[in-house]
Amino acid sequence: MAKGLFITATGTDAGKTFVTALLSKKLRQAGVNAGYYKAALSGAERRGDRLIPGDAEYVKCIAGIDTPLENMVSYIYEAAVSPHLASELEGNPVELEKVLTDYRAVSSMHDYITVEGSGGILCPIRRNTYMLEDLIKAMGIGIVIVAPAGLGTINDTLLTIEYAKGREIPVKGVILNWFHPGDRMEEDNRSFIEGYTGIPILACIKEGAEEMEAETELLLNLYE
Repeated sequence: MAKGLFITATGTDAGKTFVTALLSKKLRQAGVNAGYYKAALSGAERRGDRLIPGDAEYVKCIAGIDTPLENMVSYIYEAAVSPHLASELEGNPVELEKVLTDYRAVSSMHDYITVEGSGGILCPIRRNTYMLEDLIKAMGIGIVIVAPAGLGTINDTLLTIEYAKGREIPVKGVILNWFHPGDRMEEDNRSFIEGYTGIPILACIKEGAEEMEAETELLLNLYE
């Protein structure tokens, strides 16, 4: 069974897929048999009679993962809304047992699995049944929080960290996305978040970056 790490964020469009792709690429370039999994993906592109899970396709391409797309995502919805609503519009609601079965199956193909969440940590997965945190707990792995580096990130990041801690979800670190080195506010955001919470800033990723600037061993130690 592979070691796993869950990538969540302070909200939608924080850059989880971009960060996950760079993280997976970093590990694979170091010779690590790293894979990818996502439980539920909404906003998929329709090509002919097929729905293409764009997030998984992007990570697969950037990181050079050879796992078939159908093994990387359990539930694919076309509507670009939260998974709980997409499943109600299109049918096929998320079942936790299928998620865990598929997660274990893809884990058997790799030594390390990066699991990408949907939206932020409070994203509803199935109405009155599952929130994203329920999937994280069921998988028994820790999280890394992706947060935009700019204005407002202190509030959003601290709230996400405190929520996760209150639910006894291990927070392994924070990655700041779209970071501009030398920007006074963003540099302060980084130091404030780390100093106030004690949670490490694992990497600061510049917009359009092609590599993640972090030690491979540091990243591998996040997985469990």
